[in-house]
Amino acid sequence: MKLWTDSFPNHGYIPPHYALGRYNPKTHVELSDNVNPHVAWSELPAGTRSLALLCVDVDVPGQGDDVNKEDRLVPADLPRVDFYHWVLVDLPADAKPISEGEFSRGVTARGKPGPAGPRNTRTGLNDYTGWFRGDSEMEGQYFGYDGPCPPWNDSIVHHYHFRLYALAVPRLPVESTFTGADVVAAMAGHQLAQASFVGSYAIYPKAVEKR
Repeated sequence: MKLWTDSFPNHGYIPPHYALGRYNPKTHVELSDNVNPHVAWSELPAGTRSLALLCVDVDVPGQGDDVNKEDRLVPADLPRVDFYHWVLVDLPADAKPISEGEFSRGVTARGKPGPAGPRNTRTGLNDYTGWFRGDSEMEGQYFGYDGPCPPWNDSIVHHYHFRLYALAVPRLPVESTFTGADVVAAMAGHQLAQASFVGSYAIYPKAVEKR
């Protein structure tokens, strides 16, 4: 099973076009184009009945004390946790590749609608749902794809893992609103194969220079 994107090289830098946030020299960060990248696959195993797609940032600070604070950096040795940027299930096994911008184009304040998604798929809540909690302008339920926006003062580059799962069931057993962690749990016993590609991204200029 193979997975790739034509939007950026595997293990390469993700262009800001695909991010939710990008560098601004005056304000540190500003909203970006938030366009989902192209995603394509091949060589699905026999018996595949549906596909699930996750995008996970594995480098999110486990503590927020230093995040986006003036005159300090998020230290490189801080423990890191997962942050889901894209949660998509029930993509048919015979589906065509996902086109650039098909599932997201621009930032939607308070989140895109869901869980019903394009092509009769279902989209789960990404972790901006929690990140924007308490923000009067942005708080809401964020379904589907919302791209990278690591802390603007994080000293490390973040890595975004796009993971496609071939499943032996036509519909994943998750209901109502669900998260990336819910999908991972529900796939247990149904996975036939998985494939991935990785992109990197940073907003802090010195981290970008070191990538």
